[in-house]
Amino acid sequence: MKPARARILDAADQLMRTIGLARATTKEIAREAGCSEAALYKHFASKEDLFLHVLQERLPKLGPLLVELTDEPAGHGVEENLVTVVRQAARFYESTFAIGASLFAEPALLRRHAEGVHALGSGPHHPIDALSRYLRAEREAGRIAPGSDTDAAAALLMGACLQRAFLKAFPGSEPVRPLDEFAPAVARTVFAGLRPQPAG
Repeated sequence: MKPARARILDAADQLMRTIGLARATTKEIAREAGCSEAALYKHFASKEDLFLHVLQERLPKLGPLLVELTDEPAGHGVEENLVTVVRQAARFYESTFAIGASLFAEPALLRRHAEGVHALGSGPHHPIDALSRYLRAEREAGRIAPGSDTDAAAALLMGACLQRAFLKAFPGSEPVRPLDEFAPAVARTVFAGLRPQPAG
């Protein structure tokens, strides 16, 4: 049998995806994991803390990728790096869309969740901020145009990924563009506005 912490994360991931974060109580998560609610709180300070650990440990990794790119921006070409970011961000938002969307049905829970997430130093703005930092590093290295608005470029890329997740989750909508086509197309389009202009 898996350790209690792993079972709790598995149960939380499953319940948050199927019934939504709002309805997945710590009592229900503990019951699904086969442990007591007290045991859950030995490993996680709150449901918000548990949610963040589900994002970090059970879903496609977005934050570490952006940190790695910022620390080592010259590993590949900028456009190739942006394709990698779009692929990972699209997978991340697709995996988290149903979990996060359920919060908006209950404003009081959304407010408590936002307060808890902010207290833990996280929030939905972090991927955009991290991508903008990476793009600023590329701008300083001269690999994107000097006047590039990195905040706008980051918002465009992440917004496209979130919109794709919404369309994929919406019942009866047209099939979304396959990720192998979507990622390079979005990266190429955004990079076209960032590319340094030839001198002269």
